[in-house]
Amino acid sequence: MAKREVDIVVLSDIHLGTYGCHATELLRYLKSIKPKAVILNGDIIDIWQFSKRYWPGTHMMVVKHLIGLIAKDVPVYFIPGNHDEMLRKFKGFNLGSLKIMNKLSLKIDGKRIWVFHGDVFDVVMQNSKWLAKLGAIGYDTLILINRFANFISQKMGRGKLSLSKKVKNTVKSAVKFINDFEDTVCSIAAENHYDYVICGHIHHPEIKDMNTKHGNVVYMNSGDWIENLTALEYNDNKWSIYHYAEDKVAQAIEIGKKKHAKESSKEMMASLMMELNVRQHKNGEQVESTLVSQRA
Repeated sequence: MAKREVDIVVLSDIHLGTYGCHATELLRYLKSIKPKAVILNGDIIDIWQFSKRYWPGTHMMVVKHLIGLIAKDVPVYFIPGNHDEMLRKFKGFNLGSLKIMNKLSLKIDGKRIWVFHGDVFDVVMQNSKWLAKLGAIGYDTLILINRFANFISQKMGRGKLSLSKKVKNTVKSAVKFINDFEDTVCSIAAENHYDYVICGHIHHPEIKDMNTKHGNVVYMNSGDWIENLTALEYNDNKWSIYHYAEDKVAQAIEIGKKKHAKESSKEMMASLMMELNVRQHKNGEQVESTLVSQRA
């Protein structure tokens, strides 16, 4: 199958290691595209809720696919979020084409773009981390209940429903939080003379023009792989939101699980690191990668 070429893919809020993560669907999407660069914008692995008892093969296969991209010298920029914040201490770490940073500044087609996860502007995160972690557990529980409800609903011949989306859309405080988050992010981005700002964190995919007291800025959010199954893509000189639900090609891709069944997570990770090291030695030296630098 010919893969769809994409200049830049931005993924966030995958939450590998949780019951709500749609790793199989994400893997199908990744296998359907050929990206020139990948930005992982936080909450990729949910370290807050990580448990050795729950790490399905498909979750490891997502990690393997991403490391495979690094082995092929595809630039991968990893910006840790609040759920994988322990990786922030590795800021500045480079391994081949992998770079870990807290924020990313780009210039594409003459436009300045600011990329970061967004939890720094979350008042609850900054002042009551215990409450945020409790909310994360409650959210994951709601997702489990939602899956059970969908199973019953589909058996009855009805469509799928999203309890968490319904709660967000109907509870005024949740809607206000999203609006305040977007306003704050865009105001600071415009003040620092950015044309675009890209975030994750709030699980709400969006592309829209924002007018602030410091000027106009385009706000973009890549959404998540818990409810929305979305990503941001840059191709043909424009940004767009990718929706897995609308991608029949990706949905048709079969994921072979049997060949991975006997391979433990430790064995798979060891083989991945060996593959990456071999690639590094073949290259002889590390080459600095850039995102669509020709258009900067």
